[in-house]
Amino acid sequence: MLNFARIVIIGGGCYGSWYARQLVRAIERDALRVQDIVVVDRDPACRVATNLAAGEYDAAPVRLDTRAWHPFLLDWLAAGPEALRGQAMVPSPLMPHLCLDWLVARAQARWPERQVSVQPLPSVPPTPWERAAPDARHYVSFATWTCPVNCIEPAKCPATKGPRNWSMPDMVRQLVAREPSLADAAIFHCEHRTHGVGMIDADAIADADRRVTALGAAGPCQVLVGTVSHCHGALGVLSVD
Repeated sequence: MLNFARIVIIGGGCYGSWYARQLVRAIERDALRVQDIVVVDRDPACRVATNLAAGEYDAAPVRLDTRAWHPFLLDWLAAGPEALRGQAMVPSPLMPHLCLDWLVARAQARWPERQVSVQPLPSVPPTPWERAAPDARHYVSFATWTCPVNCIEPAKCPATKGPRNWSMPDMVRQLVAREPSLADAAIFHCEHRTHGVGMIDADAIADADRRVTALGAAGPCQVLVGTVSHCHGALGVLSVD
């Protein structure tokens, strides 16, 4: 059985309500034990709020936090890696690159006199599908087809019917290894945990801030930040001058 102190779901709409329902099912089937499930959505009338009022989540400790995502993460993740062990984030497929935004905000607060920014990748990622966004974020995928939101990325790909012989975290590490301008990689791997729900360990996000702090204290640095599953990802270069 999986045990968590807290699970944070980003968004209370169609995706977040589905994730919450799946976690309830996992609890009912003795696959999961969790003390606190927080759904973060600034809309107090979001779908999760409606479902809460209807009693759909009564078997689980689900609650709604109506702060915007960014201020919520600033408060939650500031506790540090040790305090965040046993906690996890369930990202939304359509959310901004929140983990990168959090690291940028932390670096800006730490070094107000320095230039902290997001820079484009130094080279095009070697994935079948990739797109650079105007804000210097880069979106990548090993899939050239539309994947279902509840795909758990098994060893045999449901779309190709063949082996899934790719993994985005490995690609990101290889990209950093061949780019001398990149000092490190902060890889936030969203892995399937239970009942179709993927999660990122919160202590891994907070630990990346600790690593950026050490690198930035030694001088200018660039860190490739990736929020990824095995098949898809959002990338960006955190630059501290």
